[in-house]
Amino acid sequence: MADGERDEVFKGATVVDGTGAPRRRADVRIAGGLIAEIGSGLGGPSVVDADGLVLAPGFIDMHAHSDLALLLEPEHPAKVTQGVTCEVLGQDGLSYAPVDDTTLPALRRQLAGWNGDPAGFDWDWRGVAGYLDRLDRTGPAVNACYLVPHGTLRMLAMGWADRAPSPAELDRMRQHLAQGLLDGAVGMSSGLSYTPGMYADTAELVDLCTVVAAYGGFHAPHQRSYGEGALAGYAEMVEIARRSGCGLHLTHATMNFGVNRGRAGELLALVDAALAEGVDLTLDSYPYLPGSTTLAALLPSWAGEGGPAATLARLADPAVRERIRYAMEEQGSDGCHGVVADWATVQVSGVGSAELAGAIGRTVAELAAEQGRGGTEVFLDLLVRDELATTILQHVGHEENVRAIMRHPAHTAGSDGLLVGARPHPRAWGTFPRYLGRYSRESGVLTLEEAVARMTGRPAARLGLHGRGRIAPGHHADLVLFDPDLVRDAATFEHPRLPAEGIAYVYVNGTAVVRQGRTTGARPGRALRRTDRGVMAL
Repeated sequence: MADGERDEVFKGATVVDGTGAPRRRADVRIAGGLIAEIGSGLGGPSVVDADGLVLAPGFIDMHAHSDLALLLEPEHPAKVTQGVTCEVLGQDGLSYAPVDDTTLPALRRQLAGWNGDPAGFDWDWRGVAGYLDRLDRTGPAVNACYLVPHGTLRMLAMGWADRAPSPAELDRMRQHLAQGLLDGAVGMSSGLSYTPGMYADTAELVDLCTVVAAYGGFHAPHQRSYGEGALAGYAEMVEIARRSGCGLHLTHATMNFGVNRGRAGELLALVDAALAEGVDLTLDSYPYLPGSTTLAALLPSWAGEGGPAATLARLADPAVRERIRYAMEEQGSDGCHGVVADWATVQVSGVGSAELAGAIGRTVAELAAEQGRGGTEVFLDLLVRDELATTILQHVGHEENVRAIMRHPAHTAGSDGLLVGARPHPRAWGTFPRYLGRYSRESGVLTLEEAVARMTGRPAARLGLHGRGRIAPGHHADLVLFDPDLVRDAATFEHPRLPAEGIAYVYVNGTAVVRQGRTTGARPGRALRRTDRGVMAL
């Protein structure tokens, strides 16, 4: 038995098994990191009184940004305190593998707003296998799967060029992608409103998704627009799935900005039509209205060509700044999802430079009014002074859309939570208990069984996590025990790092990472790698 594993019995639990089946009362025994037995009258050397508590499979975060957090703070309190036992990394087409000595420094700069850029950190990997090995050596508190990021592939093959790849460059992308999938990645992500992924056309993505399909993976796109072009963007992703035969998982599937108020039904009609014709399609969403990203992401695509250093150089040119102002305030930047920027909805959540700390919590409109300047001028100066590291909240969501999308049978849960910055989005600490509290117990949008299935069995099936995501004998003991009457998210926009309430116990691979509501410091997680038998823990 591994260190930290116990032979334990959860006595009198209300079992919600992750399949959507009705809850039932049972005793559940775990041993050797597995669920050993489900029944009544079970005993063992250690008994947890679970009377009145729900025992569910551990929650799976289908869209996480913990790529560095799992290495820097492997106890991972943000996620274990809300019952998460597995995360999917490598999202939005941008992450740290595969890289080379040229692309890594630029990537670190580009992703500083998402993940930080810690001084003295040992970047001792270059490929996907090396990154997953580093996770295993570190020993995080949770399990992790990885998606090969398309934007990172593009950097390796052709830098930040705004053009189609040559045949040789496309072949290089294919080779790196295939190797990443052989190394254990579960699929490919893309970030089509971020540079350089946004420079890819449909044909390039079809070509690469054909490789993903050959290895049994799926495509997880951050599509081109969640604003003016949202439906066209989703339709393009479905067309890529049709033409490539690749499974499709629509990440943070939202309909945002004023142009999409009340239009979730149009997205869901597109989803239903695709499912009816046999497209392998799932989606995830977060149970909040505001979005979160970097401030630099709002720039028009042409401003990012050549990478971060080239972008900063452009922002020093008055003529370029005026061109950007026109795109942001009159035309609608593609980086801002095709809509004219409403600076009152763009709120600074984190900065890289301590000198800019006074901007945190303020909208660009507030800063502009205070300084007697234009919103785009303040926006551009923040980018320059913070060297593109600023993160933001965008207050652009609609409650009716959020609820409609989470009701769909193809829905799964993802936090899309950034863990850095002074005031990050509270979804990083609150997504999963918010589903259970606000959207199940309080408003009845989902039954308890439906909510749990969306966070456990359904994502496990998408990922090919054999032996996870259900409470059944022989399955891995990734489990969460919570009080259904008390569970809720405590994190707020003002205080975003408050742990959830009502989560009593969390187990990863049979070891408690939360016991009696407190983190234990245990780190039993590992990289879960795709093999010819599915995704298996090595």
